Amino acid sequence: MSTETERTTEPEEAPKNGVDRFFKITERGSTMGRELRGGLVTFVTMAYIVVLNPLIIGSFAPSDPGAHKDVLGGILPVSQVAAVTALVAGVMTILMGLIANYPFAIATGLGINSLLAVTIAPQMTWPEAMGLVLIEGLIIVVLVFTGLRTAVFNAVPRDLKAAIAVGIGLFICFIGLVDAGFVRRLPDDAHTTVPVGLGINGSIASWPTAVFVIGLIITGILVARKVKGAILIGVVVNAIIAIVVEAIVKAGPSQGTNPKGWNLGYPAMPDQVTGMPDLSLLGDVSFGAWTRLPIITVLLLVFTLVLADFFDAIGTMTGLGKEAGLLAKDGQLPNVGRALFVEGLAGAAGGVGSASSNTVFIESASGIAEGARTGLANMVTGVLFLAAMFLTPLYAVIPVEAAAPALVVVGALMLTQIREIDFTDFTIALPAFLTIVVMPFTYSIANGIGAGFVSYVLLRTATGKARGVHPLMWVVAVAFVVYFAVGPIQNAING
Repeated sequence: MSTETERTTEPEEAPKNGVDRFFKITERGSTMGRELRGGLVTFVTMAYIVVLNPLIIGSFAPSDPGAHKDVLGGILPVSQVAAVTALVAGVMTILMGLIANYPFAIATGLGINSLLAVTIAPQMTWPEAMGLVLIEGLIIVVLVFTGLRTAVFNAVPRDLKAAIAVGIGLFICFIGLVDAGFVRRLPDDAHTTVPVGLGINGSIASWPTAVFVIGLIITGILVARKVKGAILIGVVVNAIIAIVVEAIVKAGPSQGTNPKGWNLGYPAMPDQVTGMPDLSLLGDVSFGAWTRLPIITVLLLVFTLVLADFFDAIGTMTGLGKEAGLLAKDGQLPNVGRALFVEGLAGAAGGVGSASSNTVFIESASGIAEGARTGLANMVTGVLFLAAMFLTPLYAVIPVEAAAPALVVVGALMLTQIREIDFTDFTIALPAFLTIVVMPFTYSIANGIGAGFVSYVLLRTATGKARGVHPLMWVVAVAFVVYFAVGPIQNAING
């Protein structure tokens, strides 16, 4: 057959180059520009973790009133936590792109790092706490190799997968609203039973929150008009507006004492642009918790870490996969085992790096909304995280109020998947509803999935439909019952 004939029989959308072929960019209906743009947007919307994680598990000095001390009074220095947070996120995000070829960026999970700071570290040293995180990640990897994690992923009914995606959308939206100060927790002395309210005293009373509203309107208009790069343009324009506003009004940073200041990131040029990262925490891990505490207590702590990470990742990947149109006709994510393996490895890497367990980030949906469909987007996001180790003063100029509108818009886009849920069957409707609402209300993807799974198994059984429930759903439901009751169980054992 001649070369000319071969060319005429080739598909119209053949890979354009080696990069296209490796990442299957054309095959997934994407372009190089969309992938690069999506990776940049994902980084911008989740870069706050390099600032936030050190504030959650790190401290400036042991003498600080809010210092997160371990059982011996030790702390994790903020600057060191920032460096390892960026390092682990960068490396694991790149690995997710190379191994699994999905635009699912990875960074420190917010739920587990809070658990470490509030519950686990006060019972042991920080190196010992990170040792438990390492063990948790290795257990997840073993579960992937045995096929159990993939089997559980595939056992989830299609309706619940759609509910998980919708719940994550609302969760993303709520994160954006809270980070921007549009929604705030009311103080205990507010003499009201309402837990949260609008802005300050029921109004948008700060310039940073006003910038968020302006950015939300701009981004919404751009998306509605189907402008290419709408979300990225919205973030950049909003960051410029923030810099101009701060130069005029001098709102200042929040720092926990100025409610009308900028929450995370400060829109003013820093004194220096670059700085060498301090990686002293890398490898500072100990397994002394197994001798410091009763074995059953340590096992319960590890179980809690595993279950939270296990289903946070499964739920997030389901939602992201649906949003990107990557799920197969049977509702499954192709080659999900590779993605779950990297995510489990990320948990272990977070322990080794003393950054806390790393997991897939729901903010990846912002890059997906921008057009990302392959692991090439992760290459961009990962490299930017590695650069963030050296450029922390520069990227910190973008306040969270400038990036938060992207999260709200993405949440609105993900909400459209609610039409795939069969609300005419109440054995599906109630579990789906609980999955959707519990996620934002408890600030936990795992809690939402647990509420949905347990109620699904109970309702299907009570209505004579138990045969249609996958056996693994029973196992998972029981595990979640233990997960929800771990506090009383631990108290009973210690008491």
